[in-house]
Amino acid sequence: MTSTPDPARPSGLDPEIAARLKRSADGLLPAIAQQYDTGEVLMLGWMDDEALHRTLTTGRCTYWSRSRREYWVKGDTSGHVQHVKSVALDCDADTLLVRVDQVGAACHTGDRTCFDADVLLGDAVTGAASAVDQ
Repeated sequence: MTSTPDPARPSGLDPEIAARLKRSADGLLPAIAQQYDTGEVLMLGWMDDEALHRTLTTGRCTYWSRSRREYWVKGDTSGHVQHVKSVALDCDADTLLVRVDQVGAACHTGDRTCFDADVLLGDAVTGAASAVDQ
């Protein structure tokens, strides 16, 4: 059993975009979701060509679940929807930045962001404690 999408499955992604992508060995790209107006980093998900195609055409973030081995649209079960504002490819063409308007929590734990529960090094702006200070 594999946790990757079926590479033989055709995707609706524009071939010019697909040709630019540098995917991992399992055919996926990390997709960072960021709140469009504040810059807050919300979560990291995984997309293959089809998930990216769905994200670009529906205006809602679609990810590939590596554990469930299926596509999921953020918010379909939780109501915590991500409305896509923009999608950018990084300079190496191996990571996506999806700027969204997040409704509700982004994290499956119910937190606003997946990156606030386990701070390893503090931020001077927020004053969070670092692991070395504790």
